[in-house]
Amino acid sequence: MAVSQFLDTPHHDGSALYVSNPSPQLGETVQIRLRVPAATLEQSVWVRAMNDGEPVRIQASLESEDGNERWYVANLTMHNPVVNYRWMLDEPGGYRWVTGRGTFERDVTDAGDFRLTTHQPPPEWTSEAVVYQIFPDRFARSQAAGDRPAPDWAVPTEWDAAPTERGRQTAIELFGGDLDGITEHLDYIKDLGPNTLYLTPFFAGNSAHRYDGVDFDNVDPLLGGNEALAQLSESAHEKGIRVIGDITTNHTGAAHNWMQKAHEDPNNPEHDFYYWYGTEDAPMPTDGSEPTADYVSWLGIRSLPKLNWTSKELIHRMIDGPESVIGKWLLPPYNLDGWRIDVANMTGRYRTHDLAHKVARHVVKTVRDINPEGMVVSEHFHDAADDLRGDGWISNMNYSAFTRPVWAWISDTEDIDFLGVPAIIPRRSGKLMVESMLEFDSRYSWATKIRLWNMLGSHDTPRIRTVTNSAAAVEVAAGMLFTYPGVPAFFMGDEGGFTASVGEGGRKTMPWGEIAGGPTEPSRQEQWDTAMHKAYRDLIAMRKSNMALRDGGMRWVFAADNSVGYLRETPDERVLVVIAREPWEGVTLPRYLVSSQPEPLYQSEIGVPVSLNVTDDGLTIGGQGPGVAIWRL
Repeated sequence: MAVSQFLDTPHHDGSALYVSNPSPQLGETVQIRLRVPAATLEQSVWVRAMNDGEPVRIQASLESEDGNERWYVANLTMHNPVVNYRWMLDEPGGYRWVTGRGTFERDVTDAGDFRLTTHQPPPEWTSEAVVYQIFPDRFARSQAAGDRPAPDWAVPTEWDAAPTERGRQTAIELFGGDLDGITEHLDYIKDLGPNTLYLTPFFAGNSAHRYDGVDFDNVDPLLGGNEALAQLSESAHEKGIRVIGDITTNHTGAAHNWMQKAHEDPNNPEHDFYYWYGTEDAPMPTDGSEPTADYVSWLGIRSLPKLNWTSKELIHRMIDGPESVIGKWLLPPYNLDGWRIDVANMTGRYRTHDLAHKVARHVVKTVRDINPEGMVVSEHFHDAADDLRGDGWISNMNYSAFTRPVWAWISDTEDIDFLGVPAIIPRRSGKLMVESMLEFDSRYSWATKIRLWNMLGSHDTPRIRTVTNSAAAVEVAAGMLFTYPGVPAFFMGDEGGFTASVGEGGRKTMPWGEIAGGPTEPSRQEQWDTAMHKAYRDLIAMRKSNMALRDGGMRWVFAADNSVGYLRETPDERVLVVIAREPWEGVTLPRYLVSSQPEPLYQSEIGVPVSLNVTDDGLTIGGQGPGVAIWRL
């Protein structure tokens, strides 16, 4: 087993150890630092920054040194709102670049350069955020839910039945969960540990998922209406839990009242809210195919007509100011703490139109004008860096830089969808996982990266328990979720071991009787995993009690086929995380990393314990696996 060591290479990231101010003002001079191992033969150290598109070179000075490493410091002035920079080591026989992707003895593109931005950083509270995603129809039913008649589109379904995984019925099975049901179970969420709720849409639609909204002015009566949302928000806030809503800026439902008015009369202003085939903006297809409707829809799905953001009236009604849709629900009595933006990657983009960044800036401005601590999280399943440059979406659901590489390392199945890739989930080494994460992470500023939503899955994906095919492997993946830079976010039921091979099948109801200690319902496909619930609860509590895991820098230590290790560091704390998917050979790390006996913070409760022994020769780490262990050094 080849082990890639990282401690013998220079290191820099955007955390407090390396950057004096991660959120500087334009024109401000920031001190940046580089850590260089003692064995390095540098003759001088330089910073190459980009000012107005032209490289400038800044020589760094030696700040301190000991027998293990040297620290260099340089002054970087924020000449532009975003400044890209990299380090250069002048060494005998050549030079090396140090970028966010690693150290290179050859010239590399600017794509992996470090970044500092003067744009407003994410809200401070997100440092401590742990996000719990709730699908309202499937979380909990209040007593009043049974008295509400089902709409014509719905197929009423028993609470403990398994949802249909494929076919038209997946969208119309109504289990009857409501917002009052969530309010009644806030103590469960509080005890588990999340302090932020992300609710999938609560507007009325013609489906259980409600991404085909028919009205943005009112909460779906099936969920309890406007009063139920106001009560949920008030009760959650009283318990220190924030609430984030979900909205579709890319499309509405075909039955939305805007689309109805658009069809009634082409002279109605709502007609300009959409794209219509046969117009200059949306010419008829040239491949001979026939559109499914007279309007453009999302991915050809007729029930989801696409919004046209060239309309000033659409901007006014939906995203501009406190009276807009975006603004209304942030105000009393609802007081949402922000929005998750569905299909953010396609919002404002169609043929020659690319208004995505304009829409993002407008949404964020409205949110921050109403609530300076408001959050806006975009949905991209791929590389989102171009849309998160600092002045657009504040954060993103981090499928590309976290979910996908972790799945490719921890998975033990071939029979599920790999997040849209038309191939089986690969079985990649820890080294390839690290390389992939470094490449994607390097495209973000540190201020953005530290607040991306890391996930092991969502309502749109297979369940992590099915991906791994092992409860112990889920614990390993969760160990990474709650210790990696960013905001941990997980879908309701993951903490109890829910299984599913497709997203629709994973949208299961919570088994409250079983959670309370009752028997498993015969119709359910799996039992509630109390050991996994405890592991999630303990990992969340550990994260909350350690600043290094919330805001510390990220330094990879080693990567092998079956195991990886990394350090999270602040000026006052150093935490070591080791995760292993299978039995592994173990590694020895330098003795200087720890000054006294390491303090265990977490040791596998489901998997195999990982050992750490301190000797004069160093820190020897080993274990069978799968397992996760975390120590304060």
